[in-house]
Amino acid sequence: MVKGTIAQLDHDEKQLINHQSNLDRNPWWAQTMIYMILFILSIITLLPLVNVLSISLSEADAIYRNPMMLVPRQFTIEAYQYIFSTRILLTSFGVSVFATVMGTLLNLMFTITGGYALSKTQIPAYKYWMWFIIFPMLFSAGLIPMYILLKNLHLIDSIWVLVFTGLVAPFYLILMRNFFWSIPEELEESARMEGASDLRILLHVVIPLSKPAIATIGLFYAVGHWNDLFTGLFFINDNTKWPLQVLLRSIIIDMNALNTRSLGALTNEAGRIIVAGENIKAATIIFSIVPILMVYPFLQKYFVKGILLGSVKG
Repeated sequence: MVKGTIAQLDHDEKQLINHQSNLDRNPWWAQTMIYMILFILSIITLLPLVNVLSISLSEADAIYRNPMMLVPRQFTIEAYQYIFSTRILLTSFGVSVFATVMGTLLNLMFTITGGYALSKTQIPAYKYWMWFIIFPMLFSAGLIPMYILLKNLHLIDSIWVLVFTGLVAPFYLILMRNFFWSIPEELEESARMEGASDLRILLHVVIPLSKPAIATIGLFYAVGHWNDLFTGLFFINDNTKWPLQVLLRSIIIDMNALNTRSLGALTNEAGRIIVAGENIKAATIIFSIVPILMVYPFLQKYFVKGILLGSVKG
């Protein structure tokens, strides 16, 4: 009798859960509308990128006749051959790679250690440390004090300024702290009872459990370094130390940044225009965004968990 009652209660509970799940779902027409809107927005987002890619793979004559193309016309890779033959572009690419890799590693190191320390509310003057971190999120000193500070640190005209500027983002630090809060304290207590130090607990317990948060924040840091324009523009005068984004700006605005022959138009032996300035600008834009796009597939599996950084405290 008791077993039958328990079974009936379990059956009723499952039905209630299924009913509640059905109530939470949108009607089929609403789901269709959502998918259609997302599809349209995705197309609108991709169209400019497809247009730039098509321009970079088309000859100049086709671009002049139809600049708004979605498929390459008179296919050619001369623009990519040209930009890869220029030394300054490859140098800028190396600077951006160095700043992104080294900067992201240092960002994560300081953000992880700082976030782990701030997740311990029992540390002395905890509230003052939090205000010390939150205050720069609300108020900043400005460009001139930043320039004076970097000049006194001898970082002006150095590629290290791309690494050390913005070493820790307060917002990401707080997100990391909140994610560490979601890790059960019992895990750390059991490791501490076995004689593990705080550093060992961080390296062998906390960090392996925080891969989604670390991957997500690391990608945010990497994208920030790769797309950083203002640091190189304001604090680096030597064009051999420019990151790729600053050089790309110069190519688009000046059209003479590669310091070779004029970028107005490149012709073949018969005098026919093969590559124009628009080709080179488009090829350089594609060249600058492809490396960071290649990182996303490797970190995509962490996004589902990482996007909820610290939203639940277990």
